[in-house]
Amino acid sequence: MNTLTDQHLGRRRFLSLSVAGAAAAALAACTNSQGTAGLPARIQPTDPIVADFEARRAVSGKSVTQNLMAGTVQATVAGKPLTTWGYNGGLNAPVLRAVAGDRLQVPLANNLKDETSIHWHGLALRNDQDGVPGLTQNPVAAGAAFSYDFLLPHPGTYWYHSHVEMQRERALYGALIIEDPAEKLVYDQDWVIVLDDWMDGITGTPDDVLKELSGGMSMSGSTMPGNTMPGMDHGSMSGSMASASPSASDPGSAGMGMKHMLMGSRSDFLGGDAGDVSYPFHLFNAKAPDDAEILTATAGQAIRLRIINAAGDTAYRVGIPGQKLTLTHTDGFPVVHQDVDAVVLGMGERIDALITVKDGFTPVMALPEGKTGQALGFISTGTGKQPLPATLPGTLEGAVVDGGQLKADPKVTLAAKTPDRTHEVHLTGGMAKYDWGINGHRFDMTKPFENAFDIKAGERVEVRFINDTDMWHPMHLHGHTFQVGAGGARKDTVIVRAKQTVTVIFDADNPGQWLAHCHNAYHAERGMMGVFSYIK
Repeated sequence: MNTLTDQHLGRRRFLSLSVAGAAAAALAACTNSQGTAGLPARIQPTDPIVADFEARRAVSGKSVTQNLMAGTVQATVAGKPLTTWGYNGGLNAPVLRAVAGDRLQVPLANNLKDETSIHWHGLALRNDQDGVPGLTQNPVAAGAAFSYDFLLPHPGTYWYHSHVEMQRERALYGALIIEDPAEKLVYDQDWVIVLDDWMDGITGTPDDVLKELSGGMSMSGSTMPGNTMPGMDHGSMSGSMASASPSASDPGSAGMGMKHMLMGSRSDFLGGDAGDVSYPFHLFNAKAPDDAEILTATAGQAIRLRIINAAGDTAYRVGIPGQKLTLTHTDGFPVVHQDVDAVVLGMGERIDALITVKDGFTPVMALPEGKTGQALGFISTGTGKQPLPATLPGTLEGAVVDGGQLKADPKVTLAAKTPDRTHEVHLTGGMAKYDWGINGHRFDMTKPFENAFDIKAGERVEVRFINDTDMWHPMHLHGHTFQVGAGGARKDTVIVRAKQTVTVIFDADNPGQWLAHCHNAYHAERGMMGVFSYIK
């Protein structure tokens, strides 16, 4: 067996589920695949068909092993000491690297005081390894262990993270890179970049943020649990409310009695309201701009950037001032190459890009869309002077796209076929009560199949994400890669703008029970989740 080395990458947080004490009981109750009167028989994670489909995957014959330990971490961000949770003792979790067809084995030891799990974001893996407590596995109890073991069928840039409550808003995440043995891209170096919005241990905890947001809000800006105003666009507010968010220089300052809720966050690119949460720092591979990571290279070299947005509430606009990026992949799958000035990644999305190194210091910037601040790294040829973060441009303009606007490489475009089944997924709720949901229903993990989206193996499935809210949502489907529109990019996470509809298609070729949710950590935790359920 090969043992993966602990290559550095940035901190991750990312989504989770409410599993409470009923998670284990809920999973046990779901394992009856025979169905009950009037209800369909569902293909559960333990069903033999799951193993049958795993056996059909291409196999390299090699295994890769990485031990992970989830535990408390003492770290420093921007010179500020803090305590958080992470893997293997640091904000930088190991970068897992393997080759398509390899078998990945990850023994997880849980040294936290709480339950945990690992979700393998973007992978079409066997259902019982997907890491969703209450749906695909029981949570890993405090002090216990669990070994993940599955094949890696597709190459690309992926990542892993806890899927329990607000743990993804700490440092429980890392990059997973699956190499393509038939790769045709030519490049000299490969730089994995993980972006994150960070507040844990600085202005409070993720649970503090969720508690404040869950109170909802009124037009006056005060929290108001009983407010019944529909889907309010708090990003449209201005004046004193726009300056109510805490700053890095004074993390505890906040107007209107709100410490974490962000007011006045707007992005024309995202179609309005850009985010709910104010963050004191934005990190590039776990580092703040004043302590930026530096990649050493030679002028003229080609660098492959593998960019992962691990944030909880922030989209990032990534670019290099005065230099084009050539986009090559989104969410692991190749696209028709496109030269752009910047690319926007929603939470959970990944982008691969090629750049040619220029002499001196090249800043790779990630600007939080609709928010203040920056995440920053540099490529250095060993000449010139490193720019101070404050001297860099505050905007990245020109040709700007997101991954959902790209075109799939023809070799991964799905064959034309009339859908066998169409599901409408209305994104519902709003800031008034902070009651996000799907089709007007707030997800309950103790009843995961309530309002489930039933599908059958072998079907071509069409999904219409219809955003009825006043905010954008990065929608993620577990266990599958979908195609955006007739010939759009192959993705697993796509930006759905306010009051717009995004139609995707996928082939139901991975039986089991699969979560779909907004990858805004707080929207998901407050109910914007559902299950795509294979039935017999």
